[in-house]
Amino acid sequence: MKLAYTMAPGRGDTDLVLERLAADLAARGLRCRGTVQINSERADAGPCDMDVRVLPAGTVLRISQDLGPQARGCRLDPAALETAVAMVAASLSSGADLLIVNKFGKHEAEGRGFRSVIAEAVAMDIPVLVGLNALNRPAFESFAEGMATQLPPEPAALIAWVNEMTASADMLV
Repeated sequence: MKLAYTMAPGRGDTDLVLERLAADLAARGLRCRGTVQINSERADAGPCDMDVRVLPAGTVLRISQDLGPQARGCRLDPAALETAVAMVAASLSSGADLLIVNKFGKHEAEGRGFRSVIAEAVAMDIPVLVGLNALNRPAFESFAEGMATQLPPEPAALIAWVNEMTASADMLV
């Protein structure tokens, strides 16, 4: 199975790693599909705004909601997330060398979000790289049924995995 995940220790670090990787791979001509997350600090010093850039077109969607300064808990806008999911799912039909999913989060752990897109890509033999945090790791491991490879959040290791996963596709072109 061509499924891998990476986890970086700092808040937002996995997002930065995957965004840089997507840019590097696109510059090399790989057809990357999926999403990368962009966190923007807020002037009011509240929690950051969360946006995703849908690959490859670059459409940016705000996936966080402003729930006010006293709000606690999840700020994810489920409707915006599902819009991103639909855009990515539609893009797979035009061909892909790699699917990047910024996070296997709470929605995916509960069977929603990008979960079906990840499964579809795996079934299509498209390599999938997922960002993961410790909270959702047990749900991801259950979903992946022990078949996912953990990769260090280092550009060289991620690129090496992508090269290995796409090498056979390159030979067919």
